[in-house]
Amino acid sequence: MAIFVRTKTFLEEAGSLAKFTGQFLFMGKQSRYEVREFLVQSYTIGYRSLGLVGLTGFIMGLVLTMQLQPSLARYGVQSELPGMVAIAIIREIGPVLTALVFAGKIGSSIGAELGSMKVTEQIDAMEISGTNPFKFLVATRVIAATLMLPVLTILSDVICLFGSFLGVNMGYETSFKLFFNEVIQHLSFNDLFPALIKTFFFGFAVSMIGCYKGFTSSKGTRGVGNSANSAVVIASVTIFIMDLLAVQIANLLNLN
Repeated sequence: MAIFVRTKTFLEEAGSLAKFTGQFLFMGKQSRYEVREFLVQSYTIGYRSLGLVGLTGFIMGLVLTMQLQPSLARYGVQSELPGMVAIAIIREIGPVLTALVFAGKIGSSIGAELGSMKVTEQIDAMEISGTNPFKFLVATRVIAATLMLPVLTILSDVICLFGSFLGVNMGYETSFKLFFNEVIQHLSFNDLFPALIKTFFFGFAVSMIGCYKGFTSSKGTRGVGNSANSAVVIASVTIFIMDLLAVQIANLLNLN
């Protein structure tokens, strides 16, 4: 019996989220755009996330290199390390790791912020004053997140490769030019393009889920906390599902 209740709840939640997303897409047809708020959200979502994303990417590149280096040296293919690390970072680790960090920071922030506004009736006050809260709160955050996550991913990839370069030099000396020449030789358009495209969808999903959970937050502080927590969990699972679909589509299009 419990499984049917959970299935019903899941389907209702999925339907509500789909309806919420459809409302956002419909809003794009209206003529008024909140440009100022969009710029504020782009700064908040993008620039203020750079430190955490960069630190995570740097540590991941360093650790990945230090883990792979002894194994490759054992088989005498240590020269392939820059190319292997670059492909792994650009194709999967960079986009997915950045999106997960993004979901933890931005998804929870959006869910908590809009949830607080919901329970304190600030959203209702905006409607009464003539401001469209969906356009002002949701559209600006979703568009900003959709555009900022690819930029953060590119920066994270670069920082991650720099961390990998430092990791290589911990075992043996190699020049900066030689390392990145090896990286560029092993990368192709098929590595870069699919990885970049899917980050737009990751950013859209994270921000849309965060906004949805905030707008549907229940009354009280516990409801706000639950909204922030569930936004991160659902967004993280969605990222993995979308990444799996992206890999399958890339395989069908011979982009891998």
